[in-house]
Amino acid sequence: MIEEILPPEVASAEAFDDAGPATLFPEEEAVISRAVAKRRGEFSTGRACARAALAKIGLPPGPILPGERGAPRWPAGVAGSITHCAGYRAAAVARVGDVVSLGLDAEPNDVLPAGVLDHISLAQERSWLPGLAAAAPGVSWDRLLFCAKESVYKAWFPLTGRWLGFEQAEITVQPDAGTFRARLLETGPVLGGRPLTRFTGRWLARDGLLLTAIAVPADS
Repeated sequence: MIEEILPPEVASAEAFDDAGPATLFPEEEAVISRAVAKRRGEFSTGRACARAALAKIGLPPGPILPGERGAPRWPAGVAGSITHCAGYRAAAVARVGDVVSLGLDAEPNDVLPAGVLDHISLAQERSWLPGLAAAAPGVSWDRLLFCAKESVYKAWFPLTGRWLGFEQAEITVQPDAGTFRARLLETGPVLGGRPLTRFTGRWLARDGLLLTAIAVPADS
């Protein structure tokens, strides 16, 4: 599924459970040794997806350890992202000569818990949610908004090494096109000689899941 919302230069792999082989490297075992079974499953399957994606761009398997703020530490010259939620795990990677940053997120297609929307959204974002909910009730638009913001952060952090709060990016969704835009309300990095002011991404709702993806091209 995830490949449908990624550009062709990005390689990906996904799993819908933790039943497949997911051998960890000793360094990864050390990271996850005290984790509960659920966390161990999502970590292990996520790493298996990441190694499968890396193989598609010609790179050998190796440990993928958490770095600053838990972001995966990818091999030199690689941009990547890993995501997981109940019933889904995925990873995507690309050569930095093609894509300088990636941000994936997956969420269940279900309404956010009470009180969460006010915490993760801006007033102008909440203003368009009722219209989309009335026009397309099969999508949990509040959860999609959260999913898009998670992708924004995952694409932002490798470029800046800085935190980005939910209130520091304004999302607009294009429902018919399956795309979204994020206007950055924080000073972004300079790419291609110009400050980065926005991200564009794609989204998909299918089989009880919401997926969002941002791929920042090298020639941004």
